[in-house]
Amino acid sequence: MSDVRSGLGGGSGIFRRKPIEQIEDTSSGEGLQKTLGLWQLTAIGVGGIIGAGIFSLAGSVAHGDPANGVAGVGPAVLISFLIAGIASAAAAFSYAEFAGLIPKAGSAYTYGYAVLGEIVGWFIGWDLLLEYTAIVAVVAIGISGYFNFLVDQIGIDLPAWMLGAPGTEPDGVPPGSYKINLIAVILCLLIAFLLTRGIRSAARFETIVVAIKVAVVLVVIVVGFFYIETGNLTPFAPDGLGGAMSGAALVFFAVFGYDAMSTAAEESKDAQRHMPKAIVYSLLISMILYVLACLVLTGMQDYTQIDPASGFSTAFASVGLGGLGTVIAAGAIIGILTVMFTFMLGVTRVWFAMSRDGLLPQWFAKTHPVRRVPVRVAWIAGVISAVLAGLLPIIEVAELTNIGILLAFVVVCIAVIVLRYRRPDLPRTFRTPGMPVVPAIGVIFSIWLITFLQPETWLRFGAWFVVGMLIYFLYSRHKSVLNRSSE
Repeated sequence: MSDVRSGLGGGSGIFRRKPIEQIEDTSSGEGLQKTLGLWQLTAIGVGGIIGAGIFSLAGSVAHGDPANGVAGVGPAVLISFLIAGIASAAAAFSYAEFAGLIPKAGSAYTYGYAVLGEIVGWFIGWDLLLEYTAIVAVVAIGISGYFNFLVDQIGIDLPAWMLGAPGTEPDGVPPGSYKINLIAVILCLLIAFLLTRGIRSAARFETIVVAIKVAVVLVVIVVGFFYIETGNLTPFAPDGLGGAMSGAALVFFAVFGYDAMSTAAEESKDAQRHMPKAIVYSLLISMILYVLACLVLTGMQDYTQIDPASGFSTAFASVGLGGLGTVIAAGAIIGILTVMFTFMLGVTRVWFAMSRDGLLPQWFAKTHPVRRVPVRVAWIAGVISAVLAGLLPIIEVAELTNIGILLAFVVVCIAVIVLRYRRPDLPRTFRTPGMPVVPAIGVIFSIWLITFLQPETWLRFGAWFVVGMLIYFLYSRHKSVLNRSSE
């Protein structure tokens, strides 16, 4: 091929690499609709990053889970977010370079397939299907905590069986009272329905709700600043630096929404210019808000008194601002929906891309004839996330998401180094600074954070990995579009 980009192809067997011209192929007639501009993409990115991390997970990690032996990191949760943000930023630059070079659905799956080979692409794609779906569940659980606070404030008593997953009953509630987190289940199905309406309508909803969410966070920061008590910030790191590191491994899931946003590259009007900017803008905006919000939360209330389910609402109620706490709860419910939207969008686009490539049945790649969105996978992802959200505690699901995303970051950071040296002549609209040091930092930080995750998380991920390998070698390897084209 005379086109320099065709050099991305190559390899053989399970390491065959997908050429750019095949990545861009939409000859099946199932292409996605290009409707997203820069600020819509940025809104999707901010929508994916800012959400349960501020409104739920920050309080949960600061407080800990003493009943299950999980120590709280206290005010050092601020450090946890900074550490996670540094690791995320190093990977974000790598994503930005790829997003400008390969503006197609699939994100890390597509990048890994093009640079490191089919088996790596499969592994990351299979990984992301689980992680993104689990993130939707985590966020739904976080919203339900604020919903329960809100209805309690207005004097409505909901039956215990619908308030949470089994075994998550708080003090004063008899064990076995909770049966399912019904609100979380309904929210997962609601977002799936929204995604089937078409990307234009869905993105419009996302942009409006992100604006509301950022406004709520700014109110929290500005008002809460005047109620900070320095005594609440001591001890700053009750579980030491190791506790802050463990916290970083847990909150990491809250600082990488841009990678799910990058799965929508194929629906961007000018992805090569807009995607890299949207990735950087969304992470920068979000990290500033995270750090300030964590300072306010742990400064307003002693970390041992923070409510893991609705931290900010209860913190404001504790200083006599219960009315504002109710407003925050309502804003949190609305705002966190955008995180669910971004990651369910991500899982459907990765699934769509893998199916279009033949690694999963192409039945899943069928799009709606008018709205041009993958309706089938949207409903399947909605149902699976609803089951997870309804039956599992937030901490277990959050840890499950992090191990896979961190491994995806490792692959993307390595791939951007490999591609820069293999094909330095490729036209890039964004170049990762400090090559190869910055992506190497992303690799090191990601692997380091993985070591802080619980052994149970590794076992669950290992089981998913084994299932994925069986599917690949029994089905995907033979059905792959690349394999059929080489026969």
